[in-house]
Amino acid sequence: MPTSPFKAPVTPAPKHFAVGDQVTHDVYGLGRVIGIEEGVAALVDFGSTQTRIPSPYPKMTKL
Repeated sequence: MPTSPFKAPVTPAPKHFAVGDQVTHDVYGLGRVIGIEEGVAALVDFGSTQTRIPSPYPKMTKL
């Protein structure tokens, strides 16, 4: 409501990753994106394992 004294909650922008991006994950650690299922998941190589991380990637950040 435009006249509300309360600010509307800010929704964070969705995270976008590309093949080759270096990422870090809270559980798996450092990895590299090796595949993308647009809007669905990212396939990440963490060295010892390859894992499919579903969107919205709450525990993964781009380095």
